[in-house]
Amino acid sequence: MRDEADANLSVAAWTKRCYFAGRALMDATLRPYDLGSTQWYVLWHLAHKGPSVQRDLGGALELERATLSGIIATLVRKDLVEQTSSGEDQRQRLLTLTAAGEALWRKLPDLSFIHEAAFGGVDEAELATTIRVLQSATERLQNLLRKD
Repeated sequence: MRDEADANLSVAAWTKRCYFAGRALMDATLRPYDLGSTQWYVLWHLAHKGPSVQRDLGGALELERATLSGIIATLVRKDLVEQTSSGEDQRQRLLTLTAAGEALWRKLPDLSFIHEAAFGGVDEAELATTIRVLQSATERLQNLLRKD
């Protein structure tokens, strides 16, 4: 009975299930480092893009202000991220990896194995089509939301 129900799930349901499975694997991999997946994304951004104004980081990672504030507070408490006033506007918070944050980043495992586990062996053309369809669907839904 479960197989029949699974076969009838929508594209959105399968996308959600895939996302949650990947995120669970990511969280399990990061647990020994006392990091969650969203904390990892913040560290990734700072390690690859350099210091960032907190508001801009929220937009780049598509996180709500309150969610990002809690994550940043945790990373600051762990001494992985430093939060300072931005030079131009004292209300803006500039985020930078600390020395401890940089050291931890270098020790973290490469998470590309998750992508390989999920999509390795999938035909490149099929994967490209899937990406295009999901991008288009996302844009349509975001445009519909903006109309309201």
